[in-house]
Amino acid sequence: MTARDSAPAEGATDSTDAADPTVRELDAREVDGEPFGAISAALDDLGDDETLVLYNGFEPEPLYAVLDRRGFDHETERVEPGEWRVEIRPR
Repeated sequence: MTARDSAPAEGATDSTDAADPTVRELDAREVDGEPFGAISAALDDLGDDETLVLYNGFEPEPLYAVLDRRGFDHETERVEPGEWRVEIRPR
């Protein structure tokens, strides 16, 4: 649960890292079907002081324009072949 008492989007979890409770995680590889809806819902639920860490099987380049239009900044890292990590924050 977040400070706004909303449940995480499908596939999204609040971070178990007690040092930073403002981090949420979403592994798009575990979402059943097209993950854009789950990503969009997770962004809708994101508080101004929270970060969404998105894990994906490829670099989600089409998402970057959506993030920009919706007022989010992102940092992308290729963790290993077939695993990308994107940190998303409200501007």
